Amino acid sequence: MKEITGRISIFASILLFSVSCSASRISQDDNSSKIILVKNEAERKVDVLVGGKLFTSYRWPENVYKPILYPVITSAGTEITRGFPLNPREGERNDHIHQVGIWLNYGKVNGLDFWGNGHRGVKEPNGGEIKHLSVEKMTGGKGEAVLITNASWIDPSGVQLLAERTEYHFIVQGSTRIIDRITTLTAGTTAVKFDDTKEGMFGIRVARQLELPSDEMVALLKADGTLSAQKIKASEGATGNYRSSEGITGDAVWSTRAKWMDLYGNIGDEKISIVVCDHPENQSYPTYWHARGYGLFAANPLGWTDFTKGKEKLDFALQPGQSTKFRYRVVVSSGVHLTDADINKLAEEFGKKY
Repeated sequence: MKEITGRISIFASILLFSVSCSASRISQDDNSSKIILVKNEAERKVDVLVGGKLFTSYRWPENVYKPILYPVITSAGTEITRGFPLNPREGERNDHIHQVGIWLNYGKVNGLDFWGNGHRGVKEPNGGEIKHLSVEKMTGGKGEAVLITNASWIDPSGVQLLAERTEYHFIVQGSTRIIDRITTLTAGTTAVKFDDTKEGMFGIRVARQLELPSDEMVALLKADGTLSAQKIKASEGATGNYRSSEGITGDAVWSTRAKWMDLYGNIGDEKISIVVCDHPENQSYPTYWHARGYGLFAANPLGWTDFTKGKEKLDFALQPGQSTKFRYRVVVSSGVHLTDADINKLAEEFGKKY
């Protein structure tokens, strides 16, 4: 009898240990997809943490003149955005200082340049600014978190042209990270005209390794943050390539229209895909792409003249009190280069969700 009782006791202990281990694994799995948002007003940012690790930060730096998401980091811990100018890294370009992280703005809004403001390191006399006003909502969660912000598109004298309300949805799907941005722009008491220009609209500036290889000679930053006097071929260290939903690749994607665009390459041994999806209800869907080999990856639905060599023009404007929405999805895949089937599924899901 004692022997039977002992065996039952041992079995119960093993079962309890097994259940405990399973619960521990479930807890760890739950934590890996748990997203929390942490606001730091003093540092002008809201951190987005996945499983306790930084994915990205919503920031409103005084010297960038627009809210941005920066940095953006894969599930493996690799930064896919360029560090310059906020945190320069050795081997980077130092061009286009106004291209920081992920942003949304435009080059000609009632004649003001919101896109290029700060391109010389200072606020431009004819530059528009997108001023962060408030965080309306912060909701963390398992698999998805939501951040809602309010901002104001102002002219150099501080007069508001557009009120902006933006929803950010941060989503975890295994080793894939997703950012859905839904921005509503509302005109104030006067009409707002978006003059036709290639300088827009939803952009990302990527890490050096994800640039497209080319024979261009470039000078890169040294470890001390200064520019090297020696130039190298832009192909050295660059692994990126573009592929559109229409099957166009490389630099040829510039000025073409597509439902989505994939920029894929490697940073070290890590395979990375960055995909931007347009939304069926956006203006000019499928959008034109202002995607450049040097690391600028942008969708521009409003710049028809430049992209069609003057054959077509878009006169997009909002009347007083009128609103419009722009919706974009960014997919950051770690460990694999996404297939067309993978991307089409994510794009279709995005189109149905919002």
